[in-house]
Amino acid sequence: MRSRSRTALLAVTGLTGGLLLTAPQPASAANLVKNPGFETAGSGGSADMPYCWERSGWGDNDFSFETVADAHSGSKAMKVTLTRRTEGDRKALITESAECAPVVSVGKQYDLGLWYKSTTPDTSITLFRHDATAGWQYWTDLKTLQTAAGWTEATVRTPEVPAGTDRIAWGVSVYGTGSVTTDDYTMDQVAEPVPDPECTGTAEECANGRWDVLPTRNPVRSMHSVVLNNGKVLLIAGSGNSEEMFEAGTFTSAVYDPRNGTYKQIPTPKDMFCAGHVQLKDGRVLVMSGNKGYPSADGTVGYQGYKDSYIFDPVTETYSRTNDMNDGHWYPSATILGNGDVISFGGLREDSTGSVTAERWSDAEQKWLELWKVNQTWSYWGLYPSMILMQDGRLFYSGSHVFGNNIPGTGAAIYDYDANTVTQVPGLRNKDERDQSASVLLPPAQDQKVLTIGGGNIDSNPDANRLTDVIDLKQPNPSYVAGPPLPQGTVDLGAGKVAQAGTQGKMYVSAVLLPDGKVLETGGALHNRADPVYESSIYDPATDTFDPVAADPEERGYHSSAFLLPDGRVMATGDNPGNGSWNHDVSIYTPPYLLKGERPTITSLIDTEWTYGDTQRITVDRPIAKAELIRPAAVTHSSDPNQRFVDLPLSVDGNNVDLNVTSNPDLAPPGWYMLFAVDANGVPSVAKWVRLDGPRALSAKDASAHVHAFADDPRGKVTGPGRKRTAQNVGPAVSGCDRHYGSANVCVPTHFPPAVKATTKARCDWLKANDYGRLKVNGKDDPLRLDPDRDGVACGKGDVKSRR
Repeated sequence: MRSRSRTALLAVTGLTGGLLLTAPQPASAANLVKNPGFETAGSGGSADMPYCWERSGWGDNDFSFETVADAHSGSKAMKVTLTRRTEGDRKALITESAECAPVVSVGKQYDLGLWYKSTTPDTSITLFRHDATAGWQYWTDLKTLQTAAGWTEATVRTPEVPAGTDRIAWGVSVYGTGSVTTDDYTMDQVAEPVPDPECTGTAEECANGRWDVLPTRNPVRSMHSVVLNNGKVLLIAGSGNSEEMFEAGTFTSAVYDPRNGTYKQIPTPKDMFCAGHVQLKDGRVLVMSGNKGYPSADGTVGYQGYKDSYIFDPVTETYSRTNDMNDGHWYPSATILGNGDVISFGGLREDSTGSVTAERWSDAEQKWLELWKVNQTWSYWGLYPSMILMQDGRLFYSGSHVFGNNIPGTGAAIYDYDANTVTQVPGLRNKDERDQSASVLLPPAQDQKVLTIGGGNIDSNPDANRLTDVIDLKQPNPSYVAGPPLPQGTVDLGAGKVAQAGTQGKMYVSAVLLPDGKVLETGGALHNRADPVYESSIYDPATDTFDPVAADPEERGYHSSAFLLPDGRVMATGDNPGNGSWNHDVSIYTPPYLLKGERPTITSLIDTEWTYGDTQRITVDRPIAKAELIRPAAVTHSSDPNQRFVDLPLSVDGNNVDLNVTSNPDLAPPGWYMLFAVDANGVPSVAKWVRLDGPRALSAKDASAHVHAFADDPRGKVTGPGRKRTAQNVGPAVSGCDRHYGSANVCVPTHFPPAVKATTKARCDWLKANDYGRLKVNGKDDPLRLDPDRDGVACGKGDVKSRR
């Protein structure tokens, strides 16, 4: 990762919100730009610039602005030249005033156009917006202009105008040495979208979607799901949380093909139960660590993580071993960086203590780097800490994690790898009850907002909560703010489903980015591996609201996952309650957008190999609303920090659509993506696969076309690397299971749900209702008082007889 320029963070070419495209505006549409050809001279203090245009820019550079006669039409054009540049940009910008800046309407979109000639590729169309409360502020960069010796037309469509915005100003930024001459600016409001089509399902399905349970069951106890770049799904089980399979050396994976519903079991060399995984930029899957050993029967030794690492090849469907990591990491994080490297934190070591060793996979060397080559804070980040790559290369720890309490402090932080500093971020509510919450970088990734949903605490075992919190990482001092409460569904407490009440929410949440720019949250349970919750809803980032939809009919608690398929449906699999059983049924969700009639089709794609800063052309069979790249899932335990939705600004010429690719690999890390085209009704195409790679369009030294002051020096306690140490002490009951009873994969909770009285009979009744069966007592201790008659069997007849 690279250093930031000064104290500011990166804003990049291609920042957009949701795009809403219908048929192009007619030529007679009114041009909203005043003095679009620079023909009217300025007056007073603006006499050196044409009317309604102003000089703008920043940084250390030598520049000139001049009105020239070399015009596209009329007699004048504007030429901006940089002869020397260390940093910054210069631009001729529409004057930021009520007289000159075009009035816009919230939720509308605008087609922008101009004619230009350029001797430098370092240019882009830049927008600013006037917020009625906050004043003028940077909005987004929309399109990079390529060099052009002759007059060339450039067009692009804005995102929907954000709430609170009443005017915008825009122009062409020049951020490299050379000159750009522009003329004949246009700005037209996009026509209203077409009416919704007739629904193709039932009224209920059209409103809330549909779940179908597939006839063929998942053959493995998979808790890891990775959507491969061929459209298949890698399902990793390892021992599947079965001590018997571990002892027998039976480790499993399967590849599922959604196109024909078949499974192929894959030889699996190691117990990848609760490993980490991430997709490398070439489409292979890096699988790190896993389970070296289950806890001892008496609970004195906990889980152990090994150092081994493997790569799964989607072409050969085989695993191959890499070099070892520097430490064991059972439950590690895994985040791909903008240069294709992978960084990993947390997890348990070979001796069951917490790993404080950060690991880095080198894309260039194709190996885990030696310890001395990796920056270390010697911090323990916990288990599956959600580490999300920010668009300036730093990492945001969202506070989502697995098992028990959060890290000390506020429970959320920004980690700067280059500076090797951790800055605490405030605002996350109930930070010690966000165990197996879900955190997701909201669509579009350019907005840099993160949503954290629900959670509980597997140790203290309270009712899981319905909290949601949202943070805008582009703000000068990012802080979580309260989001809308999670909708409530029904919960099965052992005696049938009842409505959730009060503050009851869920942990073990799955959050899935959808191609219409919304987020499906689904699955979950009220307590530690018990009491499944049946509820699903769709979150709309534009309105900050949840819309309840059809609920998955299957239990989806611990060790479940849900993820987007290339056809726009969502697949859900797994569930592993405390009694050690496993749900092999697979559910498929058809969102409402697939029941709105015919889907658009990407009829041609010129190239599947994309580079940063590209303009890529596709052909569609009818007008589309937006296009985006969605990184395929690599999810486990409610965690997929690499999931992201990257908008592609559009330039439209009939059915030919030019897509403007971001220049920033920190915004869209290299690798394979699903390319969706979406119409005005939110109906997506089937995805095409494209691979994004190559050098960043801007050098690391220059950082960006524009450096804008968002997330500068966030307030909060800042710490550097601590004292070098080997491990963090972690109790053997870290997984919330009392090992004095049953087998290793049977989880008798250390704390029963709040409604269960602390008596032998109440606890045994609860265990019976949750299908635990007869439980052997391991050793001589009986801390939960489940074996009062001391016969070595918990909850036997003699234990519950007359016990209160």
